[in-house]
Amino acid sequence: MGSLEVSKEAHKSKGLDQDDVYTGDGTVDFHGRPAIRDQTGKGVAGIIILVNQGLATLAFFGVGVNLVLFLTRVLQQNNAYAANSVSKWTGTVYIFSLVGAFLSDSYWGRYKTCAIFQAIFVIGLVLLSLTTQIFLLKPRGCGDEITPCESHSSWVIGLFYISIYMVALGNGGYQPNIATFGADQFDEEDPKEGYSKVAFFSYFYLALNLGSLFSNTILGYFEDEGMWALGFWASTASAFAALVLFLGGTKRYRHFKPSGNPLSRVCQVIVAASKKCRLKIPPGEEILYEAEGTEKSTVAARKMLHTHGFKFLDRAAFVTSRELDQLKQNEYNPWRLCPISQVEEVKCILRLLPIWLCTIIYSVVFTQMASLFVEQGDAMNTKISNFRIPAASMSSFDIVSVAIVIFLYRRVLDPLVHRIRKKGLTELQRMGIGLVIAIMAMLSAGIVECYRLKYAQKDCKHCQGSSSLSIFWQVPQYALIGASEVFMYVGQLEFFNAQAPDGLKSFGSALCMTSISLGNYVSSLLVSIVMKISTIDNMPGWIPRNLNKGHLDRFYFLLAGLTAIDLILYIACAMWYKSMKLRGKCSENKEDQVYGV
Repeated sequence: MGSLEVSKEAHKSKGLDQDDVYTGDGTVDFHGRPAIRDQTGKGVAGIIILVNQGLATLAFFGVGVNLVLFLTRVLQQNNAYAANSVSKWTGTVYIFSLVGAFLSDSYWGRYKTCAIFQAIFVIGLVLLSLTTQIFLLKPRGCGDEITPCESHSSWVIGLFYISIYMVALGNGGYQPNIATFGADQFDEEDPKEGYSKVAFFSYFYLALNLGSLFSNTILGYFEDEGMWALGFWASTASAFAALVLFLGGTKRYRHFKPSGNPLSRVCQVIVAASKKCRLKIPPGEEILYEAEGTEKSTVAARKMLHTHGFKFLDRAAFVTSRELDQLKQNEYNPWRLCPISQVEEVKCILRLLPIWLCTIIYSVVFTQMASLFVEQGDAMNTKISNFRIPAASMSSFDIVSVAIVIFLYRRVLDPLVHRIRKKGLTELQRMGIGLVIAIMAMLSAGIVECYRLKYAQKDCKHCQGSSSLSIFWQVPQYALIGASEVFMYVGQLEFFNAQAPDGLKSFGSALCMTSISLGNYVSSLLVSIVMKISTIDNMPGWIPRNLNKGHLDRFYFLLAGLTAIDLILYIACAMWYKSMKLRGKCSENKEDQVYGV
């Protein structure tokens, strides 16, 4: 008798129902058998993944948090060019998240995808550390605020970019899958585990920020002092430890089987609906086709109920007399007839897109922490007695803010809102609050820059420390960004994971990542446009190498205005949005959740 049969008999002897023994969401164990609730997933697997995320984030931010200073000090790039380079690199990290999500949902599954991309991440960090130590830091001791590095050959610079873009590929492909894989460890068909699944996203984002805290403080300090190789090797060690820990929890994980190529499923619905565009479809849901569990189907295990809207796509599930005869003969052509669950997958994606587009401008605001906030802080008074505070380490206030706001939200605000209105804030409402706080952050940054300029030495050769205004005046803008992240990014992770179909969960998480990606590209484009317009007639522009001759404050106020416009559009899209309906133990009798703001 196999281990599965033994487990069944053991649970029967205890008088347990089969629904209590196995998970209800269709997850399987490492060997592909139905996942036993008490032996897989839940807290142990969740904690392993949270620690893994913290270590991997420490490694990633060990490179990313000071990259703009590395480019200006070691590669001798100017401020605007370095800021654009960081934005493009960070954007590429999140573009690669689509690659990871596609491979995960289609072929590899989330576990295999996470393992492979983490290995690429480690290899990229090893190459970066070796390149920096052997080739880039010449003469020895260069890369701090005093000693400039010599120019480098094109092949050395090429090797550097290969290494950091391998880091981008590894981290990008891993990130959306690890978030969703962590959520997979909790069965949302079980009330207790369903609550833990919602809480997981808050703790996941907290682990992400705590992991970056060490990078922003200790590693940030060493790198700011010119010890770049030490910082990069520390990141490499952390990434390797994360990979070993992840592989160590293999037998404990729950898995969703990959459901096939989502692009082909979407195309099948569009083609099938288009072929029937001239047919008159009678009203009623009972005429729409749904595959039985025994039939060949590429859709996810849990069936999706029909929703109104995008009625043209319903044609793909309409059974003509010809197709009815084919079904009776057990023939099935997915390019002419699609189950309604497959049609609803496409509807879900179409409904998510407007919300996703509205999050891009927020990501433009968020990305300023890794570029212009650092350059602004570097031009302020960074000294306390004889100790110099690295400008990049100010992002630790963002991390502290995230931790405090997550605690206050889960322990104080959410219970209070439940008492007042008998239900908590929806994900969409929280994302709207995040946009409002982001506007406040940009206004705060602009006001600080106005005062920084007031106390700055206009004719300094190097902007570093040229203003007598203390760098601690940046604390409010970092703290506000941190608070906005909790509402925007945690809400976004929960929303896209909950509203993406079972076969596209990684794609839902990847949408969060790609909004950050496009935010970085839009930021780079905005900087380029602003510099081109503001440098007319030999003017220094808003963001010159010497910030004291520019108007960075105007750029911050511009972002505040764009975010305010985006908020208005977002409210309209959130009011229009309708949630999907699943047929499951917990969801089939549940009232529709109100998602509007």
